[in-house]
Amino acid sequence: MINVKFIPAGIEIKARIGESLLEIARRANVFIDAPCNGSLSCGKCKVKIVEGQVDTKTNRHITADELKTGYVLACDTKVTEDVVVETIEGQSSYLAGMKIEDLSGPRDHEIFERAKAQVLDNGMKFSSYVKKDYIMIEAPTLDDNISDWDRIKRHLRNHLGYSKVFCRLPILRKLPSILRDSEFKVTITHIPRGKNRTMIVNIEAGDTTDRLYGIALDIGTTSVAACLVDLYQGKLLAKASAGNAQMKYGADVIHRIIYATKKKGLEELSHAIIHETINPLLVKMYRDAGIDKEEVIAFVAAGNTTMSHLLLGIYPDYLRLEPYIPTFSNAPFIKASELELEMNSETFLYITPSIASYVGGDITAGVLASGIWTSEENVLLIDLGTNGELVFGSKDYMVTCACSAGPAFEGGEISCGMRAAGGAIERVEINRETYDPKLVIINDEKPKGICGSGIIDLIAEMLKAGLIDRRGKLNKNLDNNRIRFDEYNIGEYVLAFKEEWDIQEDITITEIDIDNFIKAKGAVYSGLSTLITSLGMDFSIVDKIYIAGGIGNSLSIDRAIEIGLFPDVEKDKFVYIGNSSLMGCYLTLMSEDARKKLEEISNHMTYIELSVYPTYMDEFISACFLPHTDIERFPTVEKILKDNKIN
Repeated sequence: MINVKFIPAGIEIKARIGESLLEIARRANVFIDAPCNGSLSCGKCKVKIVEGQVDTKTNRHITADELKTGYVLACDTKVTEDVVVETIEGQSSYLAGMKIEDLSGPRDHEIFERAKAQVLDNGMKFSSYVKKDYIMIEAPTLDDNISDWDRIKRHLRNHLGYSKVFCRLPILRKLPSILRDSEFKVTITHIPRGKNRTMIVNIEAGDTTDRLYGIALDIGTTSVAACLVDLYQGKLLAKASAGNAQMKYGADVIHRIIYATKKKGLEELSHAIIHETINPLLVKMYRDAGIDKEEVIAFVAAGNTTMSHLLLGIYPDYLRLEPYIPTFSNAPFIKASELELEMNSETFLYITPSIASYVGGDITAGVLASGIWTSEENVLLIDLGTNGELVFGSKDYMVTCACSAGPAFEGGEISCGMRAAGGAIERVEINRETYDPKLVIINDEKPKGICGSGIIDLIAEMLKAGLIDRRGKLNKNLDNNRIRFDEYNIGEYVLAFKEEWDIQEDITITEIDIDNFIKAKGAVYSGLSTLITSLGMDFSIVDKIYIAGGIGNSLSIDRAIEIGLFPDVEKDKFVYIGNSSLMGCYLTLMSEDARKKLEEISNHMTYIELSVYPTYMDEFISACFLPHTDIERFPTVEKILKDNKIN
């Protein structure tokens, strides 16, 4: 065994000779960004060897000069002796620094109130399935010497009408002390099951009937957002969000599914989401709101189908193998203690139902929050995250599909790409004469890379400025220092020179990056088109387009249309609805009627599998162009290109 030390984290760990640096870092809980899960395709896991020798080599991501100065790819480097490894600045705080939609944005209050109003306006009540009652029980005597548990059951039968009362072992263990310490005056938290049955899930001394709390949780592939809710008043008492710690095992669901098939892979992925992500968020919210975890007694979570499987530690490999079958769509209620979640051990976790392998409970929750199920209009819901999920319909029908966009909208598969965090370029304008860019950077920091909304801006601006053609290829006739080509004739545009910004290396976007992003946007547009045409309709029938997901907050609709991501329709049809998944979880948490509606929604949505749909591949190939091979579909873009003399 040898010693591997990671700085600046200051963590030292034993390792076997021949073990890769990436695997060692994962065991040491040192975060190294590896979107491709070590397949050598992304080049993001770059680290520096400060002391010692390693077994590594040059590749297309590591130049000979970089190798001489100690830079290596962690996934392509094996240890041979004691080493000191320096991780890239900011990686250790990357998860905590991500920009995440968690109902805290400036537009969220209005969106939040609208979602609540839709539930109430449709005759649903805000009433939790969890109840609290303060009871005063007669103390035992020699003449009345039945057991503590029988005494509680007798009281509930005589005063509340429950002839059948149940509990689990943790409640029985609490009874002797808590009854006598409170002089037999206690508050029970229980879940009624029919008219005369109930399950006691907590017991507290005194009258605590004014304190009842629940958790709403959105588990995204890239980020996780949660809120702590007062179940009586519906108030959001605390919010918290962070990057999903599973990111160290790959940027998208496919890489994580593959990792789950490895020895202890599933265990490590479940540990990352529960103990490294969810539990710290819960503890933070309890501290911020001044409550005890034992008071949290309801929990609703939503995520895509893969995230739901990994949360429960369920083998996910069949999700990616034809015919793409999940282990469950509607999960049973899960006890918090079974997952080691930081809350009352008797709390039941409700996971919102999935539709298919690639359309999960986050979409059903989003449909509930968006109100498509009650709309007279034809509504298109686009959820852009690490992948793309789409829903089209109204109160009469709903169809849905998932498009294989990959992680490009989160900065994956892009050499300079990154997720939305401090230092990410999120908006770009290009001067038409000098070709110099004007950048808007998250937190006004020095640029570190470019996130999804910035990439959309950049490609649209490059097209209109004549820097690239409609295939995404750089204009070789332009004499400008920001345009350069390597020995393989692959071009790149320099977004930020290292001398200009005092950063370690130039931030560029290459023709390969642009091609990857064009394929991602093509997957979304072709999915939208297929979804609509499968019903014998076209985009003119769409009355509203709801944009959900983290990228939507800073997304320019104009730029998205210009590159052919969204259809060329009236701009006032587009509405940003924030984190609709988290909002749907809140509604489900607050209203038993909403939960029933959620399950009704999941049962009535029709799923279209794009990979076997007859016309999808033709649609996809046509959409892999800027904005599309059929320019007549984008009349406003056609005019812009003509005005700028772009062919």
